[in-house]
Amino acid sequence: MPRPKILSTRPLFEAARRILDATCDVDYWTSPERINRAELLRRVQDKEGLVCLLTEKVNDELLAAAPKLCIAANIAVGFDNIDVPACTRRGVAATNTPGVLDETTADFAWTLLMAVARRIGEGEQLARSGNWKGWDLDQLCGTDVWGKTLGILGFGRIGRAVARRAAGFRMKVLYHDAMHATEAAERELHAEYRDFNALLVESDFLSVHVPLLAETRGLLSGPQFARMKPTAFLINTSRGPVIDEAALVHALETGKIAGAALDVYENEPFILPGLKRPNTVLAPHLASASLETRTKMACMAAENVVAMLTGKRPPNLLNPEIWKER
Repeated sequence: MPRPKILSTRPLFEAARRILDATCDVDYWTSPERINRAELLRRVQDKEGLVCLLTEKVNDELLAAAPKLCIAANIAVGFDNIDVPACTRRGVAATNTPGVLDETTADFAWTLLMAVARRIGEGEQLARSGNWKGWDLDQLCGTDVWGKTLGILGFGRIGRAVARRAAGFRMKVLYHDAMHATEAAERELHAEYRDFNALLVESDFLSVHVPLLAETRGLLSGPQFARMKPTAFLINTSRGPVIDEAALVHALETGKIAGAALDVYENEPFILPGLKRPNTVLAPHLASASLETRTKMACMAAENVVAMLTGKRPPNLLNPEIWKER
C-alpha cells in the first residue's frame, strides 16, 4: 500500500520528522529562503497532507491546486492564514497547535514588559556602542513594574498564564474578555473584570492576548490610545493586525502612551519605520521561540497529520464538522 505524500514547508525538528517519516513520504522544503507561492502550489499538487506555518496561505487557490489534500496542519496556535470554511467545503481538515506554547508565550510577554519598562533596548545599545561613560544618577531611568496595574486584554490560556506571573510583582490584575472568567478563576488569579474602556483607562501595562478575528482587527487604534494613561505601556504577543500601527506611531510620537513592546506586526515581516523608536522594544515574532516549545509544536502538527491519514480524528481539529460527515 503506498504511503501518504506530505509537503512540509520547513525542514522541522528531528523529533517531528521521526513522527512523519514513520508513516509518510515527506517532501521537506529545506531552502533557507521561504517557499514562494508558485513553488508551494506546484509541490502540493499530489500531496495528501500539508505541514505549514503562518506565512503560508491555505485558501481556495491552494486547495484547488491540491485535489488530494486531506489535512493542512498549522505549526501555530493562530490560524488566520488558513481559510477554515474553504477547507470545510472541500472536506479538508485544518489543525493548529494550541496549549503547548501558552507558558512560553506568557514568559515572553513578561520579557517584553520588563524590557520596555526598564529601557533594556536602549541600555544594551549604549553598552555595546563604546560610548558609555559609566553610571550616572538619571541615566536611562525607566519605570517600576512592582505594584503597578496590569491590564490583560484577552483572558484565555495565555492571558491567564500572564496573570499568574503578576503575583510575584504584587500587581493589581485587571482583565477584559468577551466572556467573564469564573469567580473561582478570578480568585485564583487575583484578577478583576473591567469593561474595555475601563481596562484602557486603569492599566499601567496593557498586555494583548486576543485572537485575530474580524471584530479584533484594528481593536486598538487612536480612540483607544487616547484613553490610556500617558505613562502606560502596550505589549502585544497576539497578532499584529489587532493594532492599528499608524495610530500607535502617532500615540507614541505625541506622548499619548509611554512606550510599546511588540512581537507581532500588522504586515509581517515589514515593520513600520515609525515604530523604530527609543521607547519601543521590537522582537521578530519570538514569543513561542524556545527550542522545547517549537519542537513540541512541530510534533503536534505531525501527530495531527498522521492521525488524519491513518483514519483517526486529529487531536486539534479546527473544523470538526468534516469529521461528523465521515
